[in-house]
Amino acid sequence: MENTQVQVSSEIGELEAVILHTPGQEVENMTPKNAERALYSDILNLSVAQKEYCQFKGVINKQAKVFELRDLLSDILAVDVIKNQLIDEIFHFELVTENRDYLLSLSNAELTRQLIEGVVMKKDNLTRFFDIDRFSLRPLHNLFFMRDASMAINQKVLIGKMASPVRERETRIMEAIFNHHPAFITKTINPARFDNYNAKITIEGGDVLVARHDILVIGTGVRTSSQGIDFILEQFQTRGNIKHIIVQELPDSPESFIHLDMVFTFLDTNKCMVFEPVILQPNKYRTVHINLEGEKVKISTASNLLVVLKKLGIDLEPVFCGGQGDPWTQEREQWHSGANFFALGPGKVIGYERNVYTMEEMNKHGFEIIRARDVLKKTILLSDYKKYVVTIDGSELARGGGGARCMSMPVRRKPVDW
Repeated sequence: MENTQVQVSSEIGELEAVILHTPGQEVENMTPKNAERALYSDILNLSVAQKEYCQFKGVINKQAKVFELRDLLSDILAVDVIKNQLIDEIFHFELVTENRDYLLSLSNAELTRQLIEGVVMKKDNLTRFFDIDRFSLRPLHNLFFMRDASMAINQKVLIGKMASPVRERETRIMEAIFNHHPAFITKTINPARFDNYNAKITIEGGDVLVARHDILVIGTGVRTSSQGIDFILEQFQTRGNIKHIIVQELPDSPESFIHLDMVFTFLDTNKCMVFEPVILQPNKYRTVHINLEGEKVKISTASNLLVVLKKLGIDLEPVFCGGQGDPWTQEREQWHSGANFFALGPGKVIGYERNVYTMEEMNKHGFEIIRARDVLKKTILLSDYKKYVVTIDGSELARGGGGARCMSMPVRRKPVDW
């Protein structure tokens, strides 16, 4: 699929093209001392994580065109002007002391590897000898969580402004790919490029859900700020056809609540996955409806997300993460991304097998539970089922703090017949 016009006007439209990044050595270039700085609560076993990821990628490959990030990055680095510009920006914003000429002398494949896995610091003077860091350019430990650094909204791509500097290089790589790779037709919007840029702006893709071509649902908490949502409001009110933004406040802790898609995802035209205590139970976390239809912006509070969506013509039945029985089970499965699903199409989603109570609840709501390994062995054909959840092994991937939606960056979906 060459010259792919970016088009994502829903969370559930039939998937046609997606960008993925198979986790590599950057995941293991981490120690207990720097894991927290890298936004991890634990260290992953790469060999196990890769096997689980192969299931995830293999299932998606049966449905859609898969672009691998490493390939895309290597392609654009073949153009000297692009390579020089990207390296200059990385050096400037990350205050790198590495020898620039050394990086530029590398092959495209090797430069790609080091930009992702880290550039080992040359201990060639006393200051660097005393430096406790192994890397002069740190590994991108979180890169396989492709969702956060860029977001396709209708035909445009919004570049993220990450809450943590450790992830900023991801946004520069994604912007360079969408601006320069011939595979994609789109225009990027990057808050960091605007003259009136506000340092309080943070935007991450795990918080930005495209409900319909005219409706965004956005979480605000530790990763996406109110200033970030104001930026989205201004840009897509004037440049896009977004008429409604529904904002959901999120708890600051525990860390499993970092993004909206950890407590709420779309499953079908009439169903969604919710972590009930945050989304439906009365609590202090407000739901705000921003109406952009008239000449003046109207902002009001609502009782919950589902109430606002129903008023706008999207009537969703909630499926409860962890089931409806035990709050402890709900919390346990939410922690392991039990609310985080990625749609291959309406009513056709991917999630972690380990969240057994969530899967039982999905089955009660008409979803056939299908194991990824059976799909890949071809003992089961997805085309035989109208409504299903494909379960991937997630004992290791889930420990990274994200699920199927977190690990995917869709660039094209078919329209949904609402």
